[in-house]
Amino acid sequence: MPTLDLERVRALIGDDLLADRSSHGDTAYVVRREGAKRILRGLRDDPELQFDMLIDLAGTDRLELHDRIERFEIVYQMYSLWNGWRLRVLVPVPESDPTVDSVHDLWRAANWAEREAWDMFGVRFAGHPNLKRILCHHEFVGHPLRKDYDRTRGQWCSVTETLEDELELAHAEERRRFREAGQDPSDSEIAERMLVNIGPSHPVAHGTLRVLVELEGETIKHAIPEIGYLHRGFEKSAEKGTWNNVVPYASRLNYVSALANDVAYVKAVEKLCGIEVPDRCKFIRVIVAELSRIMDHCVCNAANIVDVGALTNFWYLFTVREKIYTVIEKLTGIRLTTAYARVGGLAADLYEGFEDEVRALLREIVPYVQDVLKLVKRNRIFMERTVGAGKISAADALSSGWTGPCLRACGVPLDARKRDGYYFYDEFDFDVVVGENGDSFDRIMVRFEEIFQSIRIIEQALDKLPGGPVNTPDNRFILPPKQEVYRDIEPLMNHFMLVMFGVPVPPGETYDSFEVPNGELGFHLISDGRGRPYRVRVRPPCFYIYSEYPHLIQGAMVADMAAVLGSLNVVAGELDR
Repeated sequence: MPTLDLERVRALIGDDLLADRSSHGDTAYVVRREGAKRILRGLRDDPELQFDMLIDLAGTDRLELHDRIERFEIVYQMYSLWNGWRLRVLVPVPESDPTVDSVHDLWRAANWAEREAWDMFGVRFAGHPNLKRILCHHEFVGHPLRKDYDRTRGQWCSVTETLEDELELAHAEERRRFREAGQDPSDSEIAERMLVNIGPSHPVAHGTLRVLVELEGETIKHAIPEIGYLHRGFEKSAEKGTWNNVVPYASRLNYVSALANDVAYVKAVEKLCGIEVPDRCKFIRVIVAELSRIMDHCVCNAANIVDVGALTNFWYLFTVREKIYTVIEKLTGIRLTTAYARVGGLAADLYEGFEDEVRALLREIVPYVQDVLKLVKRNRIFMERTVGAGKISAADALSSGWTGPCLRACGVPLDARKRDGYYFYDEFDFDVVVGENGDSFDRIMVRFEEIFQSIRIIEQALDKLPGGPVNTPDNRFILPPKQEVYRDIEPLMNHFMLVMFGVPVPPGETYDSFEVPNGELGFHLISDGRGRPYRVRVRPPCFYIYSEYPHLIQGAMVADMAAVLGSLNVVAGELDR
């Protein structure tokens, strides 16, 4: 991988550079808001830099930090797909005029992300086409991620959001397109269309999603999604406890693959602390993360296939999930939201016989998955429901911030396990699975094949599993053994300090990510050195994936909604946080 040309980046920023905040291996520059959009466009369009992906956009309230330039900051996490470079651009925004230029016209990903930053922090984005709340309800007062917002304050929502304002925007855009084509739909044509709410109680919406669809017969003319039904304030809750207290919250992001979330979060905190966990810990994290990937893909495909009418496959794939849960429960004591990882290691080492049980489990999984593939891969009905449904180009997927299986189904071979090579992934022999058409069929098939690749990784990890401890020897981060706590005063004091005040994370800032089943789960962390997180920003992969759902089903039939939605694997805990 070539080295990022920092001189070229700084030359592009020019006089708008306010500070170099690079640390922990991250490249980060603070720039003036007046030049921010010019800089971001330049980073995207520069033929050598090619920062073609906006991986994340979020806000920060730096009210209590001594090094702040302004109270608010908008954080742009950039990624150069073909070079593998990352860059963080930070734009200070004054409290007296919390406004910055929108970049939704540079990256589609910015549309929803800017709405969230407005919702959470009250920063306005000039030129945004629909700057309104997205996670909090429409009657919400205030901005909950501001440091002076009272987290105990409850707010009542008394009236359902009609979404009519967004529908009017959709009509205006439709008329613009028709005028460009020399046509124009009449008001009577639009008035004859039917409005239907799909969800949140509709089975296809899985209890947490609402889509207002405007139909012309069976054809979807417009789709307006509403999210936030499962918003529980993850990022606000992370500020009230110690760093390890966040692990149970992380488990509940994508609760279908909780182990992978745990690993992603503690990996980011360890980067901030400068902790290198033992090799045995890394291998175990790989094994549990890949077991999570198998479970997640099985649940996603099972639900997707049953949503289009094929029930038998559901039981086959859920049998795989249950077999894995038997091992997970034995390892962690919990079936679903495991909270197994710890900053600096793991809650416990593997139990005796774990390796043999997992090897036997993998042998059982293969025939179940192969049987499902025999039922659906060339099934005419299944193919008619999924081939061509929800098709998206690689360029649009990249602009929308897609990662994981959904992006790879578009033919883009981006897999952080191969690209970044953390936890010895670069030494494992496995294939990056890609599709060709970026439709529902490819998204399903990519996940099926990734199950077999995860099995390959787990088998190799078991073969190479080293001995030794699973936790860092640094007693500032890991609870001492119980027998020592009961016997000696120093372990007792160490135990007390860790429980009461948490791990000592030094002041600093970083971004780190992990390839979870849905794609890049990233964490932008800020520590002020006081023992609890100052800011935990989670970059949820399916937030950006679901933002494209209205475009994927526009012009399709109502029946296509289920086939497309299921293939995106939208898990509301991760989407809404």
